[in-house]
Parts: sequence; structure tokens; C-alpha cells
Amino acid sequence: MENEESRPRIDLVVFIIHLTSELSFQSAETSLKYLDPGYFQGKVCFLVTSARNVSVPPERLVSVRTLAASLHCPLLCAEDQTTEGVTTAAHRLLAILKVAASLVPMATSLYLSTLTRCTVPSDIDQQNFE
Repeated sequence: MENEESRPRIDLVVFIIHLTSELSFQSAETSLKYLDPGYFQGKVCFLVTSARNVSVPPERLVSVRTLAASLHCPLLCAEDQTTEGVTTAAHRLLAILKVAASLVPMATSLYLSTLTRCTVPSDIDQQNFE
């Protein structure tokens, strides 16, 4: 790689997906192919906004959850319409970033990833919730 020693270190990649926009999801999905596979070991997370919006098709959130689960990445939901929601999302992202940047003693991003990754219940488990 050219100029590798002078490049900044990237500790966390956050894909922000606004669920009311199909283009937002498609853009995130397209951008994934440009990431080195090593980033998917605790250095990528997804942040979705407008998950509670009634105009959002339910299958769009399922698609994002499936994508995050398939990549073993955390999925955070943020309420971007309130100051409190934005502040909460920022605190969650900062906590994940601190671990990913090795600023938390005795914690690794791989360990955090296993605790926070998104899972999609199987069809059998989903029937139990209905």
C-alpha cells in the first residue's frame, strides 16, 4: 500500500442508514464492498434512524437487521428527532469507538462485537414471539 505509514488509523466505520430512504440503505450496502474484510472483526457498526417512523416499511428494518447479522456487526437504533435521542446515540457510538480504538483496558473490539452484534431470530424463534 502506498504511504501506509502516513495514513491515519481507522478505528471504527459507522454506516448511518436513514430508514425512510431506500437510497440510504442501498448506498450503505454498496459501500460495504470497499471495506477490507478485517474491518468486520469488531470495527464496523450500523446506526439506523427513523426506526419508529410509521411510513417506514417493516421489511426495510428487517433488511438492515439481516445485513448487520450476516456481517456480525452491531446495529444501533437512534431517535434523531430529539436532542436526547441524538445524545444517547452519540454516547453509544463513543463507547464502541473507545473499545475499537483500544482505549478500554482488557476489552477488545472482537469481544465487544460478540456482545453487541445484531442477530436475526430464525423462523422457529420468530413464531414464538407472535
